[in-house]
Amino acid sequence: MIVKNEEKVLARCLESVKGVFDHIAIADTGSTDKTKEIARKYADVFAEYRWQDDFAAARNFSFSLSAADYIMWLDADDVLLPADRDALLTLKAALDGSADAYMLLYRMGEGSGALVYYRERIVKRSRGFFWSGAVHEAICVSGRTVYSDIAVTHKKPSGRTITCRNLCIFAKQFALGRMPDERQKFYFARELFSNGLYDTAASAYEYFLCGNGWAENKICACRDLAACYKVSGNRKKRLAALLKSFEYAPPRPEICCALGEYFFEESDYRQAVFWYKLALNEKADAKTGAFVLPDESGFIPCIWLAVCYDRLGEYEKAARYNEAAGALKPDDKSYLHNKTYFEKKLTSKGQIL
Repeated sequence: MIVKNEEKVLARCLESVKGVFDHIAIADTGSTDKTKEIARKYADVFAEYRWQDDFAAARNFSFSLSAADYIMWLDADDVLLPADRDALLTLKAALDGSADAYMLLYRMGEGSGALVYYRERIVKRSRGFFWSGAVHEAICVSGRTVYSDIAVTHKKPSGRTITCRNLCIFAKQFALGRMPDERQKFYFARELFSNGLYDTAASAYEYFLCGNGWAENKICACRDLAACYKVSGNRKKRLAALLKSFEYAPPRPEICCALGEYFFEESDYRQAVFWYKLALNEKADAKTGAFVLPDESGFIPCIWLAVCYDRLGEYEKAARYNEAAGALKPDDKSYLHNKTYFEKKLTSKGQIL
């Protein structure tokens, strides 16, 4: 682990993994709160590291603290939920050294609707894998890689807001003449987007899409680029950005939902129905490296199909899709509001839901 000023969440993380690992190694990158005190209570190896505005360098230092056969990394605001903790212990007991890396799910929050994607989470130390990228660092693994549905759950503390820290790191990298690789170009654009700098983000995404970046990143870039153009009101470029994603893969649920939204705003409800139905019939595969939000192939298209069919005056179809949405999220306010609405609508027409 690398940590800095994580006194609010560090103990929660370390309590959730207590007894799982043979040892815990923590590198502190300059905490001024009680993080160091908490870390020393749990860590078998604790060290201080002089921050260099480079997350990969800090991660590589933390890896150097371990002499284990396999190394697993965590962030301070991550936890292992009980079921995942048990599954990880089972995996650990079965390790035979044949795998070079394990890809585990990263779950952004709790519940079945949380966004998930795979990360290179456990690596064999003898392979000498290293982190790269000053921001949004990653390990390029090779050899025998095993995918597991064990999840690390990311639980960002309440009150934490997006800062310009990562943009400042990028700025320093650029000032030093360190040109970004394709992955860093993508994440630079994402940082601009996250900080609300939509015009600049659009330019950065367009630049990235002209390069040789990873297809999954390009699909994500297309959707974010469309969102930038939505803010600026450029509907032609918004639509073009979404359609450009088809150059890299067949239609994904998230792109289909975005296209459904676009045509709904155009009052072209038949077109919107087409895209929302396609979203409902497509299932994203996190093993491709995609960011997967299950609701985009389930609840979201169902609830919007209900709205679209209502606008088209096809109330029975609308009510059926609303019930499909309710089967997925029975306590959702939109579903419950629609349910009452459709019951009144169909009753007034002498129809039975």
